[in-house]
Amino acid sequence: MTQRQAFAIWITGLPASGKSTIVSALKPQLEGLGLTVEVLESDEVRRVITPTPTYSEMERDLFYRALAFTGQKLVAHGVTVVFDATASRRAYRDFAKSVIPRFIEVSVECPLATCMERDKKGTYLKGRLGASLTVPGLQSPYEAPINPDLRIDTTTTSSGDAARRILDLVKAKFL
Repeated sequence: MTQRQAFAIWITGLPASGKSTIVSALKPQLEGLGLTVEVLESDEVRRVITPTPTYSEMERDLFYRALAFTGQKLVAHGVTVVFDATASRRAYRDFAKSVIPRFIEVSVECPLATCMERDKKGTYLKGRLGASLTVPGLQSPYEAPINPDLRIDTTTTSSGDAARRILDLVKAKFL
């Protein structure tokens, strides 16, 4: 049996835009194609790399470089990687693209007001109360992708439909 070349998918968008819900629907579909898949979810990885995060610009630069490096190594060893991470600056995602040749960028798009309504983690509440000063879209800019491989509006697209659209793109580009 020939092994398929691995690739990476970076799913980016504002906090609470629907990234994790889409990833939860996408991962089993990718595995159903016989792929070994690892999800690099930013909050989970951050607990290891920066257990008491400050979210400073320098810390974010380090964190996203480490996240991209981890993804690069996994892809090199045949593991398909799904990045579930806001990555509020384009430079973070561009760096990952530069080190992972087989790469898809998915822009999860949702108005800030809707994200704030959906916010189960309390990210925006912390920002509004001053407990956090770096919430992307609220106090810090979020640089949406200019030319993503795919745009998904989560106000009109279900997570299952979004996952199917990503899977169709994966099949067209890599399988």
